[in-house]
Amino acid sequence: MNLTHILRSFLNSEGKVIAFPAKRKMKVYTLFYLAQHFEPNKEYTEREANDLLRGWHTFADPATLRRELYDYGFLDRSGDGKLYCLAEKQPTLEELGL
Repeated sequence: MNLTHILRSFLNSEGKVIAFPAKRKMKVYTLFYLAQHFEPNKEYTEREANDLLRGWHTFADPATLRRELYDYGFLDRSGDGKLYCLAEKQPTLEELGL
């Protein structure tokens, strides 16, 4: 699956997300795209996760993206909510209803 091609209307020439899609299908593709930028087996503080996401979007809302990545199962979060990591088992399109 070529996410860059699917998301071409939502990415600038640098590959940064310029708008978070309202439609669920494109939102899920955007989350798949953003999750690819997290390193497996690496823990991120909330600030580090936000900084990483700031590097991949232009609309200045890393908190929303971080929460959506967690809510859709792309990221795991520590019990106290201070650390994030890429979920060991990433959701599939089928599991997300696509």
